[in-house]
Amino acid sequence: MGEMSDYIAGLEGPERDLIERIRARAVSLVPDAVEGMSYGMPALRYRESPLLSVVSAKGHIGLYPFSPAVVSAVETELDGYSWSKGTIRFTAEHPLPDSVVDRIVLLRRDEIDAAKKR
Repeated sequence: MGEMSDYIAGLEGPERDLIERIRARAVSLVPDAVEGMSYGMPALRYRESPLLSVVSAKGHIGLYPFSPAVVSAVETELDGYSWSKGTIRFTAEHPLPDSVVDRIVLLRRDEIDAAKKR
């Protein structure tokens, strides 16, 4: 197992299931993603850059795409959710739609690919 899998294994209930679902979706979309740490959080990394972190916090789950530009790109799809330039907050009772998660993962992957081409 890796950092993110170990973290998820330590969670319980609906948060665990939701975070695992997001991790699995991200890995299915970016098969080259590996588990690691980024900014002190368990994360998926792609091409040696942070791709995504999803962690449980008091009262919410935080999704961190490590990119203000990615959050801005999905801003119109975040009605009803709390967010800032670096995180999107939601709950197991009001999860992000899979389509939004997928878009975030693919946008971040493309951003990393573009940066590595420079």
